Amino acid sequence: MKLAELIEGLDVIKIIGDAGVEISSLGTDSERLEAGALFFCIDGERYDSHRFAKEAMRGGAVAFIAERPVRSTCPQVIVRNSRIAMSRIASVFYGRPQEKLDVIGVTGTNGKTTTVHMISAVLRQAGKSVGMIGTLGISYAEKQFPASLTTPDPIELFSTLSDMVKAGVDTVVMEVSAHALFYHKVEGIRFRAAVFTNCTQDHLDFFGSMSRYKSAKERLFRPSCCMSAILNFDDELGRKIASSGVPHISYALENPAEVFAVGIEERLDGVRFVLNLSDQLYEIDLALMGRHNVSNAMAAAACAAQLGIDLETIAKGLESVRSVEGRLERVASYRGAEIFVDFAHTPDGLEKSLGALDAHRSGKLICLFGCGGNRDKGKRELMGEVAGQLCDFCVFTSDNPRYEDPYDIIMEIETGCRRYSKNYVTVQDRAIATEYAIKRLQSGDILLIAGKGGETYQEIMGVRHPYDDKDVVRKIVASLGQT
Repeated sequence: MKLAELIEGLDVIKIIGDAGVEISSLGTDSERLEAGALFFCIDGERYDSHRFAKEAMRGGAVAFIAERPVRSTCPQVIVRNSRIAMSRIASVFYGRPQEKLDVIGVTGTNGKTTTVHMISAVLRQAGKSVGMIGTLGISYAEKQFPASLTTPDPIELFSTLSDMVKAGVDTVVMEVSAHALFYHKVEGIRFRAAVFTNCTQDHLDFFGSMSRYKSAKERLFRPSCCMSAILNFDDELGRKIASSGVPHISYALENPAEVFAVGIEERLDGVRFVLNLSDQLYEIDLALMGRHNVSNAMAAAACAAQLGIDLETIAKGLESVRSVEGRLERVASYRGAEIFVDFAHTPDGLEKSLGALDAHRSGKLICLFGCGGNRDKGKRELMGEVAGQLCDFCVFTSDNPRYEDPYDIIMEIETGCRRYSKNYVTVQDRAIATEYAIKRLQSGDILLIAGKGGETYQEIMGVRHPYDDKDVVRKIVASLGQT
């Protein structure tokens, strides 16, 4: 495809050289280009790839998209925003696949992954061929790929959507992170429906303030970005988005809404409730526990209803979801105690998960967790406070320390916990900490291992070492010889 065709309709400042050059691939990494590549120069957080034009040419670049002229003899297209240009060009290069699909987006601090799985299950129940994109990976047509990011970068995203079209997929359900919205990764996609789950503190290391974080999420609900919205009215931002002009349906546990639940009965193996979907009633027996999953189920039901799916099919789809990997997942028993693994990595997420477990223990509620390094430091004390208030005992350990000293992170969590409790220990090595916590368990206790969920690595000094909380738990329990 010629460069001139790819840049049609873009906000172009200047074209330097021949826009008739043939483009056969797209790229952003000067060391991983194919021949005939169009190279996108991005001024990023850590690197400015405008500086790598020579390396890109050696790697196969034949043209550049840039925000300022680069040192190159190849054609250059100077644009106001390289990221917007990348999304729109990737869409054109891969045949505008989003226009051949119903694309559903889910954004929110917590609940994205579970809600995506619930919506997908309902759509499959309705006979749809579904693709999923999110934290747990990319899946469609019996194919499964690991996730590079919650929302892939535009070249990977539109390439994936193109492959989904070729595989016969008709509907895609994807997680849309605040970072993805900030960086215009989904530019050019008009979502058939967009779901908002909630907005609580996270990623302030990047956004700097809750107001900027909220503004990024709001981008998904502009009329140009989505046809209809499904909004959580228990969240202030959800109620605010309702005034944006996009047709919407509301759901809530605590506030008046079009979709709500009554008669909620929580169990250790799930929750039963009556779903009121715009005055249609249906009893749901959900295999996922906790009131927060009732909220996620209502979001999925409201979304499916917007797509024209009947209530009975919605109910069957929701009840078919037996578990979501690493999301309040019961992984083992030991001495009559239950052990759960969960992705909860924010104060709100941890509070909801501990609250869901609290009602079902006859013994102690114990929590093991850490916080990620080089990320929002402000939430560490807050998570310590939550654990100190709700738990009988805590084990603070390492998560993904990245380039920080794990013990420095643990000390910040301790500061919050000490305001409410001194019943905790610190064990830096996560596997040793897990064994310690399991050995303390008595009949009736519940242990929550939080923060990593379905992750299969621990990131230390730029290296991802194999590590899976669930595998570690099962091996420890097996070695102790009691279940």
